[in-house]
Amino acid sequence: MSTLDDSFPTDPLSGFYGWTDTLKGVYYGPGSVKTAIPKLLKTLKVKKALVLTGRTLNDKTDVVRKVENILKEHDAYGATFFEIGEHTPIAGIRKGIQAYRDNGCDHIVAVGGGSPVDGAKAILYNIQLADGGPTPPQIAIPTTLSAAEYSIGAGFTNDEGHKVAVSSQDLAPAGIILDAELTLATPERLWLSTGIRSLDHAVENLYRPLVTIPSKALCYAALKDLFKYLPESKKDPTNVAVRQRLQIASWMSLWPMKLERYSALGISHSLGHKLGARYSIPHGITSCLTLAPTVAMKAEVGSQQDKEWLAEALFYLREPSTGSLEGDVRRLATLINNLVKDLGLQTTLEAYKVPRNELESVAEGALGTQNQNYELSRIVQLLESLYTPLEL
Repeated sequence: MSTLDDSFPTDPLSGFYGWTDTLKGVYYGPGSVKTAIPKLLKTLKVKKALVLTGRTLNDKTDVVRKVENILKEHDAYGATFFEIGEHTPIAGIRKGIQAYRDNGCDHIVAVGGGSPVDGAKAILYNIQLADGGPTPPQIAIPTTLSAAEYSIGAGFTNDEGHKVAVSSQDLAPAGIILDAELTLATPERLWLSTGIRSLDHAVENLYRPLVTIPSKALCYAALKDLFKYLPESKKDPTNVAVRQRLQIASWMSLWPMKLERYSALGISHSLGHKLGARYSIPHGITSCLTLAPTVAMKAEVGSQQDKEWLAEALFYLREPSTGSLEGDVRRLATLINNLVKDLGLQTTLEAYKVPRNELESVAEGALGTQNQNYELSRIVQLLESLYTPLEL
């Protein structure tokens, strides 16, 4: 049986909510980047930006040029750095710090997916450690649906290839710009799979300790919109209005919040972090692998309260109840798995050459970050089910 740690309150009618300390505003809408950047420069009183992005976005699209040109119009451009890489390796962080210092920058504008946003957090974290004083600010301009811009944590890969987490209220971006026009160049698989990543946030926040009821309500809204608009976006990738709705759904899935104590998202995320860093599986794809079987497992080992929160999702998806709590949770797992398949995102651990003899190590690492108690054998069993296409 999965049980909450005694240090976490289980009464959903009691708790605390706070907005992240640093966030000054979220600007959203097609074309909003042009007016939002100048406003944020003024609000934050910053003068020179290091634009942090990915190599592909920099070399093969005009997205980064658009951001650079707006900064140049306001004499706020320092340099562009694009050598971070997926899963944010420490070598890239060191190079980014050097670029930041060499060009006299006082803030970072991160453009792209979770890697640039997390990379910016890691760079700014290390700059503050070295220099003292306040942490320099970040403006995040996401082009995927990973939702990294709403958290206070950063994950990066150390020299040994292990994922390392740092967390501070000061690391949450000070400004976020959701401009769907800038997402049009995002590859379909990346766009849709990070949408499943947002779904992972929304679902796991339903049973994450310390999350408030209003935040859970936003997760239900996110879940509904992700199920509705991800297939629409696959059908018509040029529909900017649909892409904007998905960006807002991503925002709702991980609504900025300040917790009184650390609270990990859930076992799907923990497994994703371990699999991603160790075997170079993209973050969105790890959610495509782990979310549905995690929900199915919750039908058997989850607490009564966890099952109730998950079962309620069927109402928002306009799905009838199966007549039992466990049946409703299993139905949600099936709907998630079907969505992954319909989006063309189903894959296996076999496809990523994950050795079977390392599953126990992966499971142990994932369990070490959890607030909840699971049997190791159960998590290994979940991973073993992912060597063939999942059927629920």
